[in-house]
Amino acid sequence: MTIQQIQSFAHGEWIQPDDSARSVYSAITGDKIGVAGNASLDVGSMLNYAKQKGSPALRAMTFHDRARMLKALAQYLNERKQELYEISYATGATLSDHQIDIDGGIGTVFVFASKGRREMPDHNIFLDGNIEQLGRTGAFMGQHVCTSLQGVAVHINAFNFPVWGMLEKLAPTLLAGVPAIVKPATATCYVTELCVRMMLESGLLPEGALQLVSGGLGNMLDLLDCQDVVGFTGSANTALKLRSNPNIMENSVRFVAEQDSLNASVLGPDAVAGTPEFDLFIKEVHREMTAKAGQKCTAIRRIFAPAAQTEAVIEALRLRMSKTVIGNPRSDGVNMGALVSNDQKADLLEKVALFRSEADCVHGDGDFDVLDANEAKGAFVPQMLFHCANPDAANRLHDTEAFGPVSTVMEYRNLDHAVELVNRGGGSLVTSLITHSGDVARQVVLGAAAYNGRIYINNRDSMKEATGHGSPLPHMVHGGPGRAGGGEELGGIRGVMHYMQRTAVQGSPDILSAIGNKWVPNAAENDNKTHPFTRTFHALAIGDTLHTTSRKITLEDIETFAHFTGDTFYAHMDEEAAKANPFFPGRVAHGYLLLSFAAGLFVQPDPGPVLANTGLDNLRFMKPLVPNDSLKVRLTVKHKTPRNDEYGEVRWHVTLTNQNEEMVAEYELLTMVSY
Repeated sequence: MTIQQIQSFAHGEWIQPDDSARSVYSAITGDKIGVAGNASLDVGSMLNYAKQKGSPALRAMTFHDRARMLKALAQYLNERKQELYEISYATGATLSDHQIDIDGGIGTVFVFASKGRREMPDHNIFLDGNIEQLGRTGAFMGQHVCTSLQGVAVHINAFNFPVWGMLEKLAPTLLAGVPAIVKPATATCYVTELCVRMMLESGLLPEGALQLVSGGLGNMLDLLDCQDVVGFTGSANTALKLRSNPNIMENSVRFVAEQDSLNASVLGPDAVAGTPEFDLFIKEVHREMTAKAGQKCTAIRRIFAPAAQTEAVIEALRLRMSKTVIGNPRSDGVNMGALVSNDQKADLLEKVALFRSEADCVHGDGDFDVLDANEAKGAFVPQMLFHCANPDAANRLHDTEAFGPVSTVMEYRNLDHAVELVNRGGGSLVTSLITHSGDVARQVVLGAAAYNGRIYINNRDSMKEATGHGSPLPHMVHGGPGRAGGGEELGGIRGVMHYMQRTAVQGSPDILSAIGNKWVPNAAENDNKTHPFTRTFHALAIGDTLHTTSRKITLEDIETFAHFTGDTFYAHMDEEAAKANPFFPGRVAHGYLLLSFAAGLFVQPDPGPVLANTGLDNLRFMKPLVPNDSLKVRLTVKHKTPRNDEYGEVRWHVTLTNQNEEMVAEYELLTMVSY
C-alpha cells in the first residue's frame, strides 16, 4: 500500500512531511495510510506571508468582491465533491456523513457569499448600528464602524468534520478580509489537504489568503499579536491549554472556542407515546447517535423524558437501534460506519466504563455484527444506550462526554426538574425540546437558554422543514457558554465580526458620510439640476438631493382619501372626537395620504432607469397635518448597493415637511435602478 505524504502549504509552497511526522490510519482497516507533520516548518514566515501578501490583497477587496470570490469557490468545490467523498471513506464516514461534512461545508460558503452581497456594503467599511447624535444641533455625531483586522486567523479544527470544520470558519474569515492558516486534526488531515489543494488550484484566492499546517503548529501561538485570531474546535482540555498561552493572554489575542458539550434533548410532558412528537423525538435521538457514528459536537448525549414515558422511550430507541447496520461505509445498507481511529475507540470505551457506575447499559453491551469489515482491526463500536434511574445523583453523565454513538436516558419529575438537569451540563452547544405546547417551550427557554448557545424546538408543525437537533446553520450562532467554550461561531454577519475591529468614529456629518459611503442627515447635499430618477445607478452620487414644490392638503383631499380607501378612522372624519385625542388638534390627514402625495411630488413619470419601488424602511410620523397645511419633500441618495449585472438598489432618505419647515414624516425609500 502506498503511504500518502500529507503535505503542508506554507509561504506559497507545498512542503513534505519530515522524520517527525505522525502516522495516520484508516478507520476501517486500522492500516497506516499516511504520515503528516514537519517539525521544521517556518511558522514565523507563514505568519509574515499571510500578513504581507494575503492581508493587503483581501483588504483591498470590497465585501462584495469577497462574497463573489466565496460563491465562485463554493461552485468550484461543489463540482469536485465526489473526490472528497471518495477520500473521506477512510475516516469511517458513510455517504450521508460525507454529505453532512462536505455538502454542509460548501453550503455554508454559499450562505456567507449570499449574506455578504445582501447584508454588507460594496466597499470595505461595515457600519454597525445607527448614527448617534452627540451634540444639540447634529453637527457632531458618532458611528460604530467595523474594519478588517490586519493580522491572520489561525484555525485549529477537530477530526470529525475535516471539510465543514474548515469551511465554516474560513468563509466568514475571508469575507471579513482576513487571511487564514488552517490546522486540521492529524487523524483526518488528508481530507482537508485535498480540499485546500482544490481551493488553491482554483486560482480564486489572492496569494497568501490560505495556508495549511498538516501536523503540529510549533510555536506559532507564541508569535501572534492583537491583530490575530485563534479559532478552535476540540476538547476542553486542549482549549484550556491553548487559551493559557502567555502570549495569547498578554496580547489579548482573540480566542474563539467551540469545545466539549453535554448536549441534551427533552421530551415534553405533552409528547406521550402515540403522538407525532413522541415519534419525532425517537427519530431525532437515533439520528444523532448514528450520524458520524455519534462523533458530532452537537450530538445528543443526555436524553430527558417524563417518568411516565421513560420505558416507552427506551423500548422505541432499542427497536430503532436494532435495525442499524454497522460496517464498511462503502457497503450497501450500512448506515453507521466506524469511529475515526482506534485511539478514539479506546478513549470512548474508557469514558463508557465511567458511566457504568451511574447507569445501566440497555442496548449495545456485548458482541455486535460488522458488515464487510474486521471489527477487531477497525474502529467500530455499537450504539450504546444507557438508562440512569437517579440522574440527580449522577456526576460523570453530566460532566463527561463519550464522543461516539453513546447516550443516556434519564427521567424527570416535572419541567423545572428537566431544566435543572439540562443545566447540569455546565453549558452546551444545543438543547432540543420536542413539544407542541407553547407554554412548555417558553418555560424551558426561560430556564435553560442561559446555559445553551442554541435551543432547537420541533413538533408536528415544523418537522417537515426542521433541519435537525445536530445541524448548526450558518445563519444562526454556533457555540455555547461555559463548558461549550464561551464562543460564538457562525451567526450570519455576527460570525464575520469575529475577524473585524469595532471602532467608534466621531465627527461631523460630512466626515461620517465620507467614511461610511452613506449619506448622514445634516451632511452636504448635491443639488443636481436633472431629476434623480432620470439618472442611472452609476450616475447617481451619495448626497444627490431633490427638493420638491409644495402641495396644500385640503379637507376634500382627506375625505376623498377616506372614502376611496375605506379608512374612515375618526381622527380623519370627526372634528370633536379628533380634538379629544391627545395626539391631534382636530381632523388630520392620513399618514398614508401624505406618503401618496409625497410620491406624486417626487416621482418622474416617464420610463427611465428607475425600474421598481421595492419598499420603504424606518417610517415615522412626527407631526400631523391639518386641512390647509402644505407638504413638500426632500429626496436624497443615502446609499447604493449593486445587486446583479443589470441593476442596483438605491436607498433614498425622504423627509416630509410642512409650510413651517417642521418635520412631518421621515423614511427610507428603496428603488431598483438600472446601470
